[in-house]
Amino acid sequence: MSSAPTAPEPSLATLEATGTSDAAASPDAVLIRRTMAEIEPVADKVTSYFYALLFVQHPDLRALFPASMDAQRDRLFKALLTAAQHVDNAEVLTQYLSQLGRGHRKYGTLPDHYPAVGECLLSALSRYATSSWNQEAEDAWVRAYTAISQIMIDAAAENEAVAPAWWQAEVVAHELRTPDTAVVTVRPDQPYPFRAGQYTSLETPWWPRVWRHYSFASAPRSDGLLSFHVKAVPAGWVSNALVHRARPGDVLRLGAPGGSMTVDHSSGNGLLCVGGGTGIAPIKALIEDVAGHGARRPVEVFYGARSEHDLYDIDTMLRLEQTHPWLSVRPVVAIGPGTRRGGPGTITGQLPDAVRQYGPYREYDAYLSGPPGLIRSGVEALVGVGVPAERIRHDSIEELVSTGD
Repeated sequence: MSSAPTAPEPSLATLEATGTSDAAASPDAVLIRRTMAEIEPVADKVTSYFYALLFVQHPDLRALFPASMDAQRDRLFKALLTAAQHVDNAEVLTQYLSQLGRGHRKYGTLPDHYPAVGECLLSALSRYATSSWNQEAEDAWVRAYTAISQIMIDAAAENEAVAPAWWQAEVVAHELRTPDTAVVTVRPDQPYPFRAGQYTSLETPWWPRVWRHYSFASAPRSDGLLSFHVKAVPAGWVSNALVHRARPGDVLRLGAPGGSMTVDHSSGNGLLCVGGGTGIAPIKALIEDVAGHGARRPVEVFYGARSEHDLYDIDTMLRLEQTHPWLSVRPVVAIGPGTRRGGPGTITGQLPDAVRQYGPYREYDAYLSGPPGLIRSGVEALVGVGVPAERIRHDSIEELVSTGD
């Protein structure tokens, strides 16, 4: 797998924003959208029927999915429907589906599995889209699904030639920073190429086939070690296992790296980094990346947490600030005042408000990392302080939803 710069990877939101209008849509796209509009009010029923049919008619495929389908249930089905709805947007669609095809390798997905999924998808649609479903609609869906599955199959085959489906990674260090936040360091069994700011999917031995996304907490290191910041959340299977159960010697599995929240080293713009909670992990990696390239670009960091106690990595961030004169770190706590961890310069309030207070940032590239709510409010705040929307980078909100488990 190459660690060369890659173009931003489109999320489902990107697809939705770049879809063609009905006036310019192909006949197949128009038929597919009619089906989508009809099933939208009963999407939960369609999804449940799809998986029930898949597991009854193809019981061998059940082993590819986690024991509990709570987190998985909507993701595959929604991805298929969204991709089908945007059959006219070939360039963006191919990028999205290629990433999906590569990612599915870690589940053990094979080319022979795609026809079974397609068969059950069409059966579920025909059962619930009674008004819009006819032979023309079915033919349109067959053509769309055939194209979708072929892109994913080709991407997986191409990736297989250069990278494993997953990496084994032994836990070599486990540091509990707060009662519910840990820094977990692992050693992969073979080289793991990635870029600072990216994330990986991670599986623990205690919850097979349950994968969650975590950002790398450092730039690539000469010793090959990888670190992750993990916060245990209520009922979070993977996060609780990593924080409270994992110990040195345990072996995890890692999927391929993903994400486009990486530094453009051809630019001389400053970096405006906004990280909330464990979202500070990829921000720290970006700082190390800038330092490693020797450029003295201004880097402004807003590190937010609920309280001063939750600024679990502030000491590291302040040491980096002391080391690099081009770096400025501003701790922000929702519940103040912050004096013990963050120091006298700690700001009390919400992260987006703090960014507005210190703007404008018209000559900066912006990076957002944290829970979905922060991403949504943060984008608005960044645009408000002069950062052009095309220079705001963050991971897809669809992926972030699964990181809380």
